Amino acid sequence: MSKILILPGDGIGIEVTDECIKILNYFKDTFEIEFEKEIFGGASIDKNGQPLTQEVLDKALTSDAVLLGAVGGEKWESIDHNLKPEKGLLMLRKELETFANLRPGKVFSALLSASSLKEEIVNHTDILVIRELTGGIYFGEPRFLKDINNKRVGANTLIYDEEEIVRVARVAFNYARKRKNKVTSLDKANVLEVMQLWRDVVNEVHKAEFSDVELEHLYIDNAAMQVIKRPSTFDVILAGNLFGDIISDEIAELTGSLGMLPSASIGESSAIYEPVHGSAPDIAGKNIANPIAAILSLSMLFKYSLNLDKVSELIDTAVSNTLDSGIRTRDINNNQSEPVSCSEMGDKILANIDEIKSKFI
Repeated sequence: MSKILILPGDGIGIEVTDECIKILNYFKDTFEIEFEKEIFGGASIDKNGQPLTQEVLDKALTSDAVLLGAVGGEKWESIDHNLKPEKGLLMLRKELETFANLRPGKVFSALLSASSLKEEIVNHTDILVIRELTGGIYFGEPRFLKDINNKRVGANTLIYDEEEIVRVARVAFNYARKRKNKVTSLDKANVLEVMQLWRDVVNEVHKAEFSDVELEHLYIDNAAMQVIKRPSTFDVILAGNLFGDIISDEIAELTGSLGMLPSASIGESSAIYEPVHGSAPDIAGKNIANPIAAILSLSMLFKYSLNLDKVSELIDTAVSNTLDSGIRTRDINNNQSEPVSCSEMGDKILANIDEIKSKFI
């Protein structure tokens, strides 16, 4: 029996995970899946005074996978930094040791017109960003914000050791072998010593274990330009925590909407799946959010944590077929048709799953 913990979180996270639950209910008996929901993030702060309780963490540690909605919102912006909803997400990633974040950036043919770039530039774009997730400047010590000599001073530490780089580099090279066999590693080795270490270690892993995979290095500032200029030439992008965070959001814009982008945070024995978009409190509760990123995150869960590749392929195809038929939520509509609601989009995708299921499983 596979066990999944669902953490809807805040804002539209609740709505989009509801659409995932419809799909889980559809498959749960066939594949012996059980799941439960728990509060997390801002909702947990309101009830428990903290974004992640020990009880919820224990359930996450004993689950095969965690499916997350979104966390945060203006309501909690002014509280202590260590108690903010986002802190709970960082704690969850750290405790589950999910060191590699997978963020696909695929442009669907039916949504070429929704991209900010010309269709001929973004056509055939299919990028997978592998972001190191539990090290780097977001976790480095010392970090502080204090007065020194009557001046306010803030500091964070960008630090990596070679083992952290080795393990995430292996993830990138292994996924590249399953795709177009190319890795582009991002750094700033010309000015940062820690980034010179990054480049050196990536080269060493490549030479020792993955010499069959094409490897190129780009400085992060150049990479930020190249993914706009020639996005379809990239395959797997490997980056540290900060650079990976930034470049994956830039690539998100190529797809037309954050509502289209799933992600997975992978560790040795645990994984967290979540849409890239935030909690969007301005549209929460209105049933107009795009659930596709959450549904594609669930697809990744079936593939990477439950080893049900055919189910994942079925869900992905159902999403593509739904878009090809002209069904759109408001964020990707471009005034081409009457937009559907969040729940209607989920229902349409589930109906397509049911229609084509026999071709896959």
